[in-house]
Amino acid sequence: METTTLPPRTTLELDAMRDAGRVVAETLAAVRAATVPGVKLRDLDDLAQTCIREAGATSSFLGYKPAWAPTAYNGALCLSPNEVVVHGRPSGRRLHEGDVLSIDCGAIVDGWNGDAAITLLVGEQTSEDDARLVRATEEALAAGIAASVPGATLLDVATAIDSVARRYGFAHLPDHGGHGIGRSMHEPPFVPNKPMTGLDRVRLQAGSTLAIEPMLLAGEERYKHKKDGWAVVTADGRRAAHVEHTVAVTDDGPVVLTTV
Repeated sequence: METTTLPPRTTLELDAMRDAGRVVAETLAAVRAATVPGVKLRDLDDLAQTCIREAGATSSFLGYKPAWAPTAYNGALCLSPNEVVVHGRPSGRRLHEGDVLSIDCGAIVDGWNGDAAITLLVGEQTSEDDARLVRATEEALAAGIAASVPGATLLDVATAIDSVARRYGFAHLPDHGGHGIGRSMHEPPFVPNKPMTGLDRVRLQAGSTLAIEPMLLAGEERYKHKKDGWAVVTADGRRAAHVEHTVAVTDDGPVVLTTV
């Protein structure tokens, strides 16, 4: 079967994506500093909306309504505590000492998107098991980024991510992964976090852009949705972590666009 090569972005387009990525990084930095026991998830989202607006950008998430969603998204952040893996919505829930919180943010500048996520341990009384889960997820992201070079395939990226998850003994969130990104927040191709048939036929070249996002589970590789139709939670109630960066493939190696 034929190999597909992901189209490149121009230098000007990558500059615009870098601007969007910088807004995302600065917003996540502000939210990270405000993530303490007792704060409401809604307050963190309000802070993010202010940061994005004051930077002259718009939120990729606020009002977003994919075909599968029952309602438009109600915030600028996905805030996913503990057993919530992704797509947790802002609410009046207060954070507690020892919580694990995944924070996903997207921003648009001049029509181009940036998308990134971090997972934080809340407070001082955190467990080594949770720290190990977050560390593994961050290492998996770093491995996926390092594999994103000209001539590599999505199989190389997925294998790099999966090798870290296997080494630590963690499961992946099924049916979810990264994605292409550019004018739209979610563009083809789907970027799985473990090897799948056909990934060796999707090749990267200089200028390709991807959002790479490992989602690791401490327990079983199963999930369910909350009643709101958005939040994805572990089926066994155990904790999860999610991290993400928007990455450009270049002849000089991968470049993270969602950084200050």
